[in-house]
Amino acid sequence: MILEFIKQPLPWYVAGILIGLTVPTLLLIGNKTFGISSSLRHVCAACMPAKIPFFSYNWKDELWNLFFVIGVLLGGLIGTHFLTDSGPIEIASETKAQLSALGVKDFSGLMPLDIFGVDQIFSLTGLIFMVFGGFLIGFGSRYAGGCTSGHAIMGLSNLQWPSLVATISFMVGGFISTWILLPYIFKLIA
Repeated sequence: MILEFIKQPLPWYVAGILIGLTVPTLLLIGNKTFGISSSLRHVCAACMPAKIPFFSYNWKDELWNLFFVIGVLLGGLIGTHFLTDSGPIEIASETKAQLSALGVKDFSGLMPLDIFGVDQIFSLTGLIFMVFGGFLIGFGSRYAGGCTSGHAIMGLSNLQWPSLVATISFMVGGFISTWILLPYIFKLIA
């Protein structure tokens, strides 16, 4: 019975509150700030023997962050392989119709396999969405001084002005990408 309860997705108002509570919990228990993108910097600082100033700091002080990210990855793997509901993934009919109009047909996975499937890795679609898109996400996170989770969850809860600007920029960029760039990219690769 507990396993069946765990397999069900939490409503947004419960999941949102739980995510929101991680910020004060991290601050109260360990005086730590929430964010995922900084963990890549810690990995690079641990693995790169070069004396690059950006990576020259005591990364061991941030070891907790690496364990946090490993826990996120392991939780995702466990959830995907052992706690997945056997029913189909629910996608809003409007979203499905709009993506179908762009040529996306396979909605069987968590992400559309027409775009993010293994077969697409060495295609123009894979180059645009996975390689170029991944670069833009990494560059944007570095340029903004953090990722969406760090700014929107941690920064806004601390009333930081740069986080408000970054979060608004993320949202505007997402809207532009969804409504303007995505249809253009699909026309380009079709």
